[in-house]
Amino acid sequence: MGDNRSKDERIQKLLAQAGVGSRREIERWIADGRISVNGEVASLGAKIVPSDSVAVDGKIISLSSRYEQDYRVIVYSKPEGVICSRSDPEGRPTIFENLPKLKNQRWISVGRLDINTSGLLIITTDGELANRLMHPSSAIDREYAVRILGDVSAENIAQLKQGVELEDGKAHFDDIQFNGGEGANSWYHVTVKEGRNRLVRRLWEALEFQVSRLMRVRYGPIFLPDGLSVRQNHELTATELDDLLTFVGLPTERFAPNVKPGVQTKPKSSFKPGNRQSKRPEERNRVDKKSSFDKNKRPRR
Repeated sequence: MGDNRSKDERIQKLLAQAGVGSRREIERWIADGRISVNGEVASLGAKIVPSDSVAVDGKIISLSSRYEQDYRVIVYSKPEGVICSRSDPEGRPTIFENLPKLKNQRWISVGRLDINTSGLLIITTDGELANRLMHPSSAIDREYAVRILGDVSAENIAQLKQGVELEDGKAHFDDIQFNGGEGANSWYHVTVKEGRNRLVRRLWEALEFQVSRLMRVRYGPIFLPDGLSVRQNHELTATELDDLLTFVGLPTERFAPNVKPGVQTKPKSSFKPGNRQSKRPEERNRVDKKSSFDKNKRPRR
């Protein structure tokens, strides 16, 4: 793996690159005084090198050994009824209970889905990649399949695209596409570029529509694989990793993946959706052997 990390870096960046957590998490830990460097409480923006002695909550983090490990990225199909937190005081199941086990590494979820939303989650051991994918300045598309109860008019769609005032500010859908349905239930594909809590549901509910089902099907260039059952994951291949890193502007030598180029884990597929929009979520049961990543695929309009 190519490595220029011997140079000093800001503490939150270096810890994120090492997979300790996302930049946002690490910044909160620093503000709370939970991180120390060489025995001193760390300050936000301080620079460190991998040879420094860094501790989180008093536990030493071996940065040098972490750089010798492979970074990993998986696509996970989240079911309803599961939360995205690492632990829950109410004892509800979390996504991390179903992920592959790691040694001296930590899975980081790229964004969250609420307990009643299913579908695509990108999960990685690289905090810097997670930060690039989540940062508001990236304005990366998130696409959802949503089942609506009620008759949606052209005026409703125009209003949702123009913008609706919510309690935390105005928001809108960047794209809305009808995707079939019968009677009072209609399927739509909607796209947003921000990750505000329950944003898709709140936009529809602001116009007094009931959301009866919600599933994320795309995050940027990454699509929920056909044939990937709930609680299953697909680990990105070397080629898919290169494409994803290029998409977010990170060097491809960042990863030394533990999968061979062109070899996919089961179940096969993750991206290149083909005629995906013509299918409703409940119809996507066929295992598609197409590649999981389509770097040339433009968001549907």
